[in-house]
Formats: sequence, structure tokens, C-alpha cells
Amino acid sequence: MSERDAVRQISDEDERLAVLERYDVLDTPPEEAFDRITRLTRQIFDVSISTVTLIDGHRQWFKSRQGVDVAETDLSQSLCHIAVVKGEPLIVEDALAHRTIQNHPAVIDGLKLRFYAGMPLRTPDGHVIGTLCAADTSPRAFSQRDQGILADLAQFVVSELELRTLAMTDALTGALSRRAFREEAARAIALARRHATELSVLMVDLDHFKLVNDTYGHQFGDRLLVEVVSTLRSNARQSDIIGRLGGEEFGLVLHQSSASAALEVAEKLRSAIAHLRIDHVDGAVGATISVGVAGLDRTTQDIDTLLERADAALYAAKSDGRNRCIRWETPATPIPGDVRRRVLKGGRIAFNGGRSTMDCTVRSLSDSGAGIDFISTADVPDRFKLLIMADDVSRACRVRVRGDRRIEVDFG
Repeated sequence: MSERDAVRQISDEDERLAVLERYDVLDTPPEEAFDRITRLTRQIFDVSISTVTLIDGHRQWFKSRQGVDVAETDLSQSLCHIAVVKGEPLIVEDALAHRTIQNHPAVIDGLKLRFYAGMPLRTPDGHVIGTLCAADTSPRAFSQRDQGILADLAQFVVSELELRTLAMTDALTGALSRRAFREEAARAIALARRHATELSVLMVDLDHFKLVNDTYGHQFGDRLLVEVVSTLRSNARQSDIIGRLGGEEFGLVLHQSSASAALEVAEKLRSAIAHLRIDHVDGAVGATISVGVAGLDRTTQDIDTLLERADAALYAAKSDGRNRCIRWETPATPIPGDVRRRVLKGGRIAFNGGRSTMDCTVRSLSDSGAGIDFISTADVPDRFKLLIMADDVSRACRVRVRGDRRIEVDFG
């Protein structure tokens, strides 16, 4: 590949990730509209696996999945990634007879796939952000007619993504959708600035929710989420804004509340959830939450900055043992360029003198630091070099806050 082609490829990938970011769909809860499509895909083609797969900088993440237990894998495990890179359908009738992928990890390990058909999810502006795939552990034929049907189903996925941008509420809990929450929060910030009033944001995460789902089942997990939102709503003011930002993550905007007052509200919410009990055949089940708090101040430029600060405080609360509330503290001397902007950029970290690397996705960025996502942060060292190819950035990093899948770093 020539240097010019390599630069063009990096630029195209950066544009692709920017389009994916505009959909604001990564790490959102399951939605019936997408699950219906993957169920139909399994039934039509009589396969054991179907997913709506989205590809960011370091992983394949399943917006919907049938026949797959995990919600995401790294890119080395992804046949869908191949289809996205090529920008065309990937049809493999028998993986062991397919010279280019017969030794792929998804074939020889993991799901041990023998059949795979991945149809690109091409957006109206021409970018491929993922695939709709049908797969099985046994080989099978896949005709041109089959490919046409899968292409139509893939177009339904893209149409649903377009429609999803108009959705205002989360179907399960009744809280605002993530996009609607961000829009309402942005309006609230504008009003607070115009009228010189205080405002704060809470980021709330349900502790050990995966364990709840694994132990009691997803139906019970859904009941728990509904009860948690109901408890949050009954302990907040009517004017406060509540949104579902992820599977078990929620945001609240508190009008006319300083950060110190918001911390008191957060403790009230934490205590209320800690006393929540839901009946189950095995006995009453309780829950706890971790909360990050951030208040609007003169250094807060927009909703992204405020959410980023609340999110950093949330990760600190989780790292500190969970079931607690932590307030983001403004540095005594503001760091120039410390205002984060929300991004979605492919990255890579290098350590051990450059001998070890890991793919990552940069989710926020400033002149002084970044928020970075991984499949797992367990093997991420405290110091490393971050490479962002699209921006020609190479920065030495030091981990400031470490969560299960995200770290906050300072540069230098």
C-alpha cells in the first residue's frame, strides 16, 4: 500500500467512525426493532446465530444478538470486521475450505463458525458502520436469492437506525432516550447560563448488573431496571430530567442545584436504591448504585464536558468500591485545554518499549488528557503511549482513573 493510500484509508476510517458516532447507538440497551430483525434472520435462513454488529475502533459490539452470549468481542475475533473493511458482503459457505479465513479465531476458537454471511450496514452517505450477519457452526449453501434477502434485512437495520434518532423515550423504563436526554440537558445548560442559575448532572450506574442478569435472568434484570428508574423518579423533583444512557447507566439533570446540593441528592438516591427489594422465587433481591456528580461552572463549555466530568466521578466511585457517590472536583488551577470534546476515534496503545500493543477507542479528548475504551482494562499498564492515527497524535499517557472497560488518562 502506498503512503497516499494509507493516508486515505485512515481518513476514511475517521469519517466512518464520525458517522457511527452521530447515530449515538453504541452501548445502548437492546431494542425490539433490531431484535425482531435478527430473529427473522435466524428463521429465514435456519441458522443458529444472527447479530446486528457495529464496529468501532477496538471491538465489534452487538446491538442485537441471537445465539451469542457476549455483547462484544475484540476485532481479532470478528468476521464482521472483514466485511466492514472491504465494504462488501462476506459470504463463507464453509470456513474450513475458505483459504483466507480458515485459521481465523472465530473459526478455530470461540464460536467455531463454519458458515458466515455478513451484509454491510451502509448508511445513506455511503459509510459502512457494521453488518447484519447470519452464521452457523455447520457449513451450508447461500444463493444469490439468499444474499438479496439478507441485503433487504440489512437495509431495514439502517432504516431503524435512522428512525431511532427520532425516538424520545426508552421503551423499557420510560426514561428519556440517550439522544433525547442529551438534547434536553443541552437546553437546560443554555437556560442556566442565560439566567445565571446553577445546574448539576448525575451519572448513575447499577452495580454488578451483569451478575444480576447471569444469576436471575434477563427478564428479572429488566424488572430491576424498571424499579430503579421508578425509585429515581419518585425521589427526584418533577423538573429533574432522567435518561437511560446505557444498559444499566442513567443520567439526571438537576435544575438550580449546585454540585454540593446535587451530592446530597445523589446520596438520597443511593440510599433509596439500597433499600429497594424485588421479589424473586429465590427470595428478595436488592441492588446498589454508584453515582458521579458534576456541577456547571465557568469552565464547562457544553453538555459533553459536564457528562464527561460526571462520568469520571462515576468511574472513581466504582473504582473506590461501588455503592457510593463522588463529586468531580474542579482543579484549583484550571489546566489549559482541559475541556474535553466528545469523539469516537480509533486508537492504539503501545507499551513494553513498543513490543506490546492494544487497540482502543478514544471517546473523549482534550489537550491534556483522554477517555479511552477497551474490551477490558485488566492488562492495560499505568503508563503507555497513545496513538491516534487519524490525527497523527502520539502522546505519553498516565492512567488517572481506571474502570472495567474505560480509563481516564493525563498526557505527559
